[in-house]
Amino acid sequence: MRVLVVEDDARMADMLDRSLREQGYAVDVAGDGEEALVQSAVNSYDAVVLDVSLPRRDGLAVAQQLRARGSRVPVLMLTARDTVRDRVAGLDAGADDYLTKPFDLPELEARVRAQLRRGAAAVSPLLHHGGLTLDTVGRRVSYEGKPIELSARELAVLELLLLRAGRVVSKENIVSHLYGWGDEVGLNAIEVYVYRIRKKLEPLGCEIRTVRGMGYLMERSHAGG
Repeated sequence: MRVLVVEDDARMADMLDRSLREQGYAVDVAGDGEEALVQSAVNSYDAVVLDVSLPRRDGLAVAQQLRARGSRVPVLMLTARDTVRDRVAGLDAGADDYLTKPFDLPELEARVRAQLRRGAAAVSPLLHHGGLTLDTVGRRVSYEGKPIELSARELAVLELLLLRAGRVVSKENIVSHLYGWGDEVGLNAIEVYVYRIRKKLEPLGCEIRTVRGMGYLMERSHAGG
């Protein structure tokens, strides 16, 4: 799952970035409305956390432009304005939810999860592969109902492999899925994450095959139910 955070206050943006990454999401950050529209045109997002008071183009205009493009991405709007008129303006502009500053991070995280669930209303948020289940919204993995402990980054790698099960996924594609703009990461890090996932899943019969020179392929062996 990839989230765009649009916030011009550097401290607030960093706090939201770290909080959502800890929840297992890939996060991009835009510092103004114009940058947000550029990033949303280039990348596909599962949710947008959008401040109202932004330079160059405010959050209301950004939301209106997203909807004018035909985007149905869930938008959680953040603002210090707390009048009924302000909330109505945000919702009319295209926001799906409205959170007033200051707020507690657990509430924001819960609202993002709620928007992701609504965005996935037509598609099950659960990815199944044999006895393996990954809840893309709750960020949980289980095998035949028993939880499997994965780090947020490991879970994100597994999510992409499951989404493309039966197809080879390159390391470059995994990097793009896992990290937001501005992150620097070597391809060796992907090898480490895949190695850790294998150690946890292969005893259950879930195989991730290395396709030399191409990437990884999620397969399921006959062992492990």
